Amino acid sequence: MAVTTNRLHSYIWWIRVRFRIMGCKTRSMHCVLRCVCFMLLHLSCTAQDEDMRFSCKTVASDLVFILDGSWSVADVNFEIVKRWLVNITTSFNIGQKFTQIGVVQYSDDPIINIPLGKHLHIKDLIRAMESIDYMGGNTRTGTAIQFASDKLFNLSERGPKGVARIAVVLTDGKSQDEVKAAAEAARRRGIIIFAIGVGSETEEAELNAIGNKPSSNYVFYVDDYKAISKIRETIRQKLCEETVCPSSISVDNGDVKGFDILQYLNLAKKVKKTQGSFYGSKAFQVTSRVDLSESTTNLFPDGLPPSYVFVSTLRYKGSLLREEWDLWRVQTNNGKPQMAVTLNGFERNVKFTTTSVAPGDTQTVVFQQEPSKKLFDENWHQLRLLVTEQDVTLYVDDLEIETMPLEPPVGIFINGKTQIGKYVSKETTVPFEIMKLRIYCDPEQNNRETACEIPGVCANGPGDIDVDPTPEPCTCPPGPPGLQGMKVSQKGYITALGSNGSSGQKGEVSLSLTTVSSCSPNSQKGTTGDPGQRGLGGHQGQPGLSGQTGPPGPRGQSGDVGPLGPPGLEGRPGREMSKQIIQEICREVLRLEMPSLLLSNQQLSNCDHCQTRDGTPGVPGPVGPQGSTGFPGNPGSSGQPGHPGRPGHPGMLGLKGDPGLKGEKGSQGRTEIGDPGTPGPPGQMGPQGYSKPGHPGKPGPPGLNGEEGKRGNPGVPGQPGVCHLSMCYGVMMRSRDPFSKGPNY
Repeated sequence: MAVTTNRLHSYIWWIRVRFRIMGCKTRSMHCVLRCVCFMLLHLSCTAQDEDMRFSCKTVASDLVFILDGSWSVADVNFEIVKRWLVNITTSFNIGQKFTQIGVVQYSDDPIINIPLGKHLHIKDLIRAMESIDYMGGNTRTGTAIQFASDKLFNLSERGPKGVARIAVVLTDGKSQDEVKAAAEAARRRGIIIFAIGVGSETEEAELNAIGNKPSSNYVFYVDDYKAISKIRETIRQKLCEETVCPSSISVDNGDVKGFDILQYLNLAKKVKKTQGSFYGSKAFQVTSRVDLSESTTNLFPDGLPPSYVFVSTLRYKGSLLREEWDLWRVQTNNGKPQMAVTLNGFERNVKFTTTSVAPGDTQTVVFQQEPSKKLFDENWHQLRLLVTEQDVTLYVDDLEIETMPLEPPVGIFINGKTQIGKYVSKETTVPFEIMKLRIYCDPEQNNRETACEIPGVCANGPGDIDVDPTPEPCTCPPGPPGLQGMKVSQKGYITALGSNGSSGQKGEVSLSLTTVSSCSPNSQKGTTGDPGQRGLGGHQGQPGLSGQTGPPGPRGQSGDVGPLGPPGLEGRPGREMSKQIIQEICREVLRLEMPSLLLSNQQLSNCDHCQTRDGTPGVPGPVGPQGSTGFPGNPGSSGQPGHPGRPGHPGMLGLKGDPGLKGEKGSQGRTEIGDPGTPGPPGQMGPQGYSKPGHPGKPGPPGLNGEEGKRGNPGVPGQPGVCHLSMCYGVMMRSRDPFSKGPNY
């Protein structure tokens, strides 16, 4: 409204300038007044569009209900259908710019109960629905679909473009004519068809032929007419999805209507690609130099449905873990958030903001349960929100965290911006990595969505590695200290065991090989042995290549310090040891030592003799403490509904009723008027009447005008007159051209 007010002030200033230039010319004033009226009308329409909240209620659509009115429905059930119709209708704004509703009832032949777009006020439309009379007759669904396509949709004043064209077919029995051809012809005209079957007499194949594909989104079944109230909200949601969610997102189990925000923002061309949550997956590296903003009008031109699923897979590190930022937000034109998903690093919680009918126009809920804090551990995670009109539920990596209640939301203003990855109350982009950011319009997608892109979530998902179970360790007592490991020179030659060696010079590389044999089923594992005495110095090896730094091993117990040996010979500069050289060294060691290791393993295969035999070298370190119990897994997804049962056998024919009583024969009425009779003879002359004076006659016409009188002397000049605005129109009318067009009201 601030923008509109500024425009109005500008127009008023322009009008004042025009008046000063033109003076008091009445014809120019008339033109200016017409311009002012036009501009005020334009401003009024613009302000209405900018201030309107957009949602399913405000979308322009042609919606036609095709109702079965055959004998099998019965008048009682038809009244239930009419109430169901009224309840769904109240979910939409009715009008020429919004939703126009028509109703067709059919049995043997279809009729138009409510023409499309005839009633533009909700009260008039409801009154017309309540006054629909039940027909009765046979069931010809195909004819009704063809009739609605020809007589309602094709004759709509809004035409096939610019609005959604939706038909809802409600039937309780098998059609007595062909439905597939009629439904396909309607779909070719851009009509979306929903099919609702009531009772056991409906056929699944026929309903699937009527409704659009996939059938799971456009075909519905209920047991009886009382049960159609259970799918009222579902039908409302599906009708809404068709109007506000025109695009589809490809998922594993088909296409789902929704918004792929990263794809729409063309993130692949704006930021750098990086490694995702597992090998081979792609992610986007968002930096503070990128502005991820878009006009809401372009992204959500008709608003959002009342229920949807928000999904994002992301990772962020460093100082951002202690910041508060909006992963996604929808702002008004003055920068106020009306919808947002906020990550608060100070409190380690997740906030969800949406619209509300309550004062303040927005509402915010906070998720603070402990499992949600794992979003702040610098690893990849999937954040998912299931939003309905009653509540919102947070999921992290497929684990349901918490459900919070909501007040009924309202539509959004679309004249602002939609932004991704912004600090709260700032326009600065935060640095983070993201793989997915989507809004699914179908809330049932929450049951089908998985977090398998997160390693360890799915049983056979990416990032999982099949590892053989660790065998049970033996519990043998510790043996005597083991021998010193063999020393390997740079070229892989094995030196003999020696006494205390002198400290080598720079460039020497040694590898120590420790082999741990596995116990037999009856063996017991020995504990770590005491460190052995330092062996004698080996022969000087040739300088070797520098080995790659390996991962740090567990720290062992400190051994006794041996006497310092004499300085060794200076080695030659070493070269970097390649992976291939290390592999060759290992193969040579295994080839030479494997027979003795196997023999040693055979001699110690029985744990019963652990007390009398020397123990094998112990493992590097003790087993760590047992980890904490993991979170329970998610419940499995609901199974597919079973196929409907076979229809029952037809019942026995009833007995023929007795004939009714024969009515009495009525009297025969006249068929036509008879011919007129002959005129009678003239009567005798009557006696003479009494005479008296008559009424005076009417005055005669006026006489001719007399001769024109002489012209009088001129009068005294009057005082100057004063022009009043209320008299301007009369002055303009007297001074205007008699053949010009009058004012356009």
